[in-house]
Amino acid sequence: MSQARKLLIFGGLALACLGMAYGLYYALFVEHQTLDGMGGALTEAFVKAAERHMPKSNAALDAYSRTKYIYVRQVDVHSHWIGLAMLLIALGMAFDRVSFAERTRLWIATALLIGSAVFPLGVLLQTLVEGPLPSALAIIGSTLVIGALALTAVGFARSD
Repeated sequence: MSQARKLLIFGGLALACLGMAYGLYYALFVEHQTLDGMGGALTEAFVKAAERHMPKSNAALDAYSRTKYIYVRQVDVHSHWIGLAMLLIALGMAFDRVSFAERTRLWIATALLIGSAVFPLGVLLQTLVEGPLPSALAIIGSTLVIGALALTAVGFARSD
């Protein structure tokens, strides 16, 4: 088994474990409170609107919007880590058929693994840290994955 293949399979397994562990943590300790906050904010928005207190209703809608933004990203993190991990494992099974030198395949596999870890991490950091760094990490990670997948496709197309 080549080094690139090992990296993809074992890296994918590790990434899947990370994604599942984060998903379990989120489901047990964060999700219910977040959903309660979203429901409470919507309830308050509708009650205040019915009472014709529009500034308070708008503030409650803003609170709902912020909470929903965080909720969606945190759920996306866990699903993206696991989905990308499954992709790494599947590619790893056939990666020796990519028609590049072993050193090039190892670089592509490394880019896939790093990108697959960094992209969801950047998305998670968007909920925790303000500023451009989290978005930059997400963009860098997704660019690594897309570029490495494109090279992988070229490598598969070349292998006849």
